Amino acid sequence: MTSTETNIAIHNLIEKRWSPRAFADTAVEQEQIDSLFEAARWAPSAMNEQPWRFIYATKDDKEAYDRLLSCLVEANQVWAKNAPVLFVSVAKKTYDFNGNPNGHAWHDVGMATASLVLQATELDLHVHLMGGYNATKAREVLEIPEGFEPVAMGAVGYVGDPEQLPEQLKARELAPRQRKPLNEIVFNGKWEQK
Repeated sequence: MTSTETNIAIHNLIEKRWSPRAFADTAVEQEQIDSLFEAARWAPSAMNEQPWRFIYATKDDKEAYDRLLSCLVEANQVWAKNAPVLFVSVAKKTYDFNGNPNGHAWHDVGMATASLVLQATELDLHVHLMGGYNATKAREVLEIPEGFEPVAMGAVGYVGDPEQLPEQLKARELAPRQRKPLNEIVFNGKWEQK
């Protein structure tokens, strides 16, 4: 794992969180998987709607795993196929109490996923989230009903050897972690005010 350089102190779970592409060939115990989704379950949400749903598979169930893997674009399949767990996050698009559109559903699914990622970090697991997947295929092969929208996919596991990756991905795996400076993303009082 490449180091995290922060200018301001942050919680060590946030500092340790990393999205590898190289995963070890080590199974993730069911108790740990349950812990990830329990953490997601307790995320905050607008109107306590809890609009998140997750579909996951492990390599122990090859048919289910292959269904999830088939939803990823080829560039992600190249490395994600080594992760012991794959999942897709899904948003319920309407509120339960009145059937109106929930404009915050994707945000709330993101909150739940962030909780899942931090719990994974606590368990020495890593999650690599991906937007590179086919949502239409996911809806079809995973039988996601109307009213629900796939949001993102994730690979979960223990960090593996970067040498197992193709050269281009290995270079990205070993590159220093970078983030935009705060003054590019945080404004005081109004847009672009420092």
